[in-house]
Amino acid sequence: MIGLKRGTVKLVPHQQEWHVNAENIIRILYRLLGGTAVDIQHVGSTAIFSIHAKPIIDIAVAVYDLDDILPCVEVLKQNNIVFRGEIIPGELLFVIGNSDIRTHHIHIVKWNSVEWNNYINFRDYLNTHPEKAILYDELKQKLAQQFSNDRKSYTAGKRELIGQLLAEAKNWRTVKVDFE
Repeated sequence: MIGLKRGTVKLVPHQQEWHVNAENIIRILYRLLGGTAVDIQHVGSTAIFSIHAKPIIDIAVAVYDLDDILPCVEVLKQNNIVFRGEIIPGELLFVIGNSDIRTHHIHIVKWNSVEWNNYINFRDYLNTHPEKAILYDELKQKLAQQFSNDRKSYTAGKRELIGQLLAEAKNWRTVKVDFE
């Protein structure tokens, strides 16, 4: 099952269904956004094969300029994809779900920006380095038990490790690209 009550934290083991669902949403987004989307990727914990995750699918959509998405807001709304605004600086958020249960978070970011690269690098790094994924997973599970009804505290508790892993992922990506 996909979806989680707003503000809560519940982690479940990785599900293959998440990738199938993400692929379907990505196809829909390409159809609705046309040439506005430079790239669309499944990101977040549901895109990392070996870890527990909240059953909410995160999708990152790269655009050349955040304003490029504004003409698409109405067509997305007509397809039950609701604009939530700029919750994080440099990122626009859309959600799928109802007022209580969220199934998908769609993050609109600038192509090749720090935000875009962080989403991609984090996913790829943890999928390539299972020992790092386990480290992240263990912290997530501990925090989920501690903050099951406080998503803000859960997220804040991950911030330091995510920063460390993002720095490692950036270095890994740079070295990887140099050797390709």
